[in-house]
Amino acid sequence: MRSIEIPQPEDRDWRYRIFEILPGLITWFILLLPVVLSIISPKLAAYFIIAYLLLWFVRAVGLDIRSLQGWQLMKEHRNMPWQKLNSDLEELVVRFEGAPKWHARNLARVKEYMLHSRTKPSEVVHVVMIAAYNESKDVLGPTLKSVLNCDYDMKKLIVVFAYEGRDGARSEAAVKELVGEYKTKFMHIMAVKHPVTPGEVRGKGGNITYAARQLQVYLEKRKVDPAKVLVTTLDADNRPDKQYFAALTYTFCSTEEPKYASYQPIPMYTNNIWDAPAPMRVIATGNSFWNIVLSMRPHMLRNFSSHAQPMNALIDTDFWSARTIVEDGHQYWRTWFRYDGKHEVYPIYVPIYQDAVLSFSYRKTIKAQFVQIRRWAWGASDVSYVAYTGFFKPNNIPRYKIWPKFLRLLEGHISWSTAPLLIALAALTPFLLNPQSYIANELPQVASRIQQLALAGILVTLFLSFQILPPKPERYKRHRSLWMVLQWVYLPFTTIIFNSFAAIYSQTRLMFGRYMGNFDVTDKAVKK
Repeated sequence: MRSIEIPQPEDRDWRYRIFEILPGLITWFILLLPVVLSIISPKLAAYFIIAYLLLWFVRAVGLDIRSLQGWQLMKEHRNMPWQKLNSDLEELVVRFEGAPKWHARNLARVKEYMLHSRTKPSEVVHVVMIAAYNESKDVLGPTLKSVLNCDYDMKKLIVVFAYEGRDGARSEAAVKELVGEYKTKFMHIMAVKHPVTPGEVRGKGGNITYAARQLQVYLEKRKVDPAKVLVTTLDADNRPDKQYFAALTYTFCSTEEPKYASYQPIPMYTNNIWDAPAPMRVIATGNSFWNIVLSMRPHMLRNFSSHAQPMNALIDTDFWSARTIVEDGHQYWRTWFRYDGKHEVYPIYVPIYQDAVLSFSYRKTIKAQFVQIRRWAWGASDVSYVAYTGFFKPNNIPRYKIWPKFLRLLEGHISWSTAPLLIALAALTPFLLNPQSYIANELPQVASRIQQLALAGILVTLFLSFQILPPKPERYKRHRSLWMVLQWVYLPFTTIIFNSFAAIYSQTRLMFGRYMGNFDVTDKAVKK
């Protein structure tokens, strides 16, 4: 079986390095383009900038529409009686009155195409893989309790604590205590300590891969079919919605070829949203909306943070990569290349609730937020992996399928690093360099009007931000709600500093081969 692993730094040839340089090179070119065009011709610069702003105005309208559609769909799926739908799917008979129209269509499709090869809902075994590093029981305990409180039979669910044994790890005592407390609540609960392993980056991928191999041994001893096992990875602070496992079961059992699919719930950063500082609340809410939007665009959907995949597919990919700090998104590409492009990500329209960034002081929180997004932006390293594996290594994927995937991936990272800066500041460049030019003087005013129209979408954001808020803790007074509105004045600063600058930082490091070999775990402070 051909390798799908990321080559070690010393094994990357000049072709691989070209595509590592490419995202940063394009980013810096685009950022400098308004300056160069302003020197050559203020009119040319103005046309470029106005065209760019209009493009993003149209995109902003589309994002607002998608976020409203996604929110409505998520609300419907959270209130859906999934257990009744699963009972119908078990018997392939619609007995639930008031079931949505797509339910009957799904059952008909299963009867026609999957009757003799399907997995019934009653046969599914769920595994929850919880990665831990230095989290305390105050963080891990609520996560485990949220799993237990889900509307699902816990005797069909295995919990695996994957905890680190490397320097600085402090979760062992908490994990062992929780295993003892909950040992009778699930089908099985186990804790696996990940040792320091040469050749691995210090990150989550090696940790959960080591634990998954121990899980594989457990399943083989009990003769559990890995094709009927669904593994969901959770970070230490992740809390699944009570409908998550039932909704996941239904989607998995109605997927025609589940081996070639993974399943992506909607990460929502609302666990501690009332406690986080205002800039972090803005970032957390924006990230939540973006995940809702992505759920409505399946062609753009990739594994991110918490996600689920069948155990037999994980075995085929040798689990997750231990050579990258972005093992979640990278797992999509590993699976896509393992199965020669036969792999899809299906959205699960129910949330996995996560923490907004909150450390032990305001200064540490600011730093931790930048470090977290910087780590996410390291996903630009997948550009070179996709190009090299798709174009220069033997595979059976047609080029016409590789090119759109590659270009969407590249464009996404370029927009991440450049759009906030260009939208906010590009219109000032011709004016500063050509103050005598009429068109350069008029450009900031024209740009301002376009930006004002685009910012009207903030009303959609305000509406949805209050819809996703959990109940206000009793320790906060009414005026805290007012700050939830006023916090949006931070939006221009957070998008530039914590999104654009973080992406530029990661892409520039990648350009110069200064690889990130350490997963910087985000602090999980808890307010009581």
